Amino acid sequence: MDIDVLGALAVRENGISITPTAPKPRQVLALLALHADQVVPVSALIEELWGAVPPRSARTTLQTYVLQLRALIATALEGTDGARTAKDVLVTLPGGYLLSSGGGTSDVKEFDRLAALGYRAMDAGDFPTSAQRLREALALWSGPAFADVHGGVQLDMETRRLDEIRLCALDQRIEADLKLGRHRELLAELTVLVSRYRTHENLHGQFMIALHRSGRRGEALDVYQRLRATLVRDLGLEPSTALRRLQRSILMAGPESAGAGAAVAAGVGKAPAVTAVTGTARAAADRLVRA
Repeated sequence: MDIDVLGALAVRENGISITPTAPKPRQVLALLALHADQVVPVSALIEELWGAVPPRSARTTLQTYVLQLRALIATALEGTDGARTAKDVLVTLPGGYLLSSGGGTSDVKEFDRLAALGYRAMDAGDFPTSAQRLREALALWSGPAFADVHGGVQLDMETRRLDEIRLCALDQRIEADLKLGRHRELLAELTVLVSRYRTHENLHGQFMIALHRSGRRGEALDVYQRLRATLVRDLGLEPSTALRRLQRSILMAGPESAGAGAAVAAGVGKAPAVTAVTGTARAAADRLVRA
């Protein structure tokens, strides 16, 4: 089975799509596919479909959706040797259901694997490898997770989680590119990102560094002022100590000149504001690589 959720939902068994068009069976498949080879409790599926107040017929209706999915799976398995049946693929277990991938592909698992390699390379100071692995991981995304699924409570929560791990990988890929002196190449991308994530301090710090190293000191300081104004207005917060330290480093570097960015690149580039992956994420990444 091949599973893609980092964009539109696409699940294929034996190379044939088993993704239903009806909204609620689609939700069921999406949640099962994300947790492939793990039991998804009936309670989680019911909450996904109907929220906190399900109808009395919720379990029976859920069973109907499972039967519809098995029918699609059975059609996809026609012409095979019969070693794998629809009930082997979508398994009923005590308390829930399990979608068996049969050792197939999953874009989420591949993303996690590549991102873990990128984080490990970053820790080891191998910035070219880190940037490459993280770029490959991010290329697996074709849009927001479950882009064409109308999600309920469970899928909305998972979508936010996936968006956060994507943002962590993006942050670290940009950091690796900065370490490799690719500041000019990053300017266009960071211009879009700071507009999209208006209170994300790491991205703003990276944008400030890229601008400063490109000899655009004044614009780098403007980025700081805009971020500060947004934080104060929207959240009642001042920028972090790390970002204020970065601003002072740029202020002390002297007037804009061709060499200004290079003169402070080492000091500014090491500012704590541009490291986003948490200890928990790093630990998880290490476990993925060792596995």
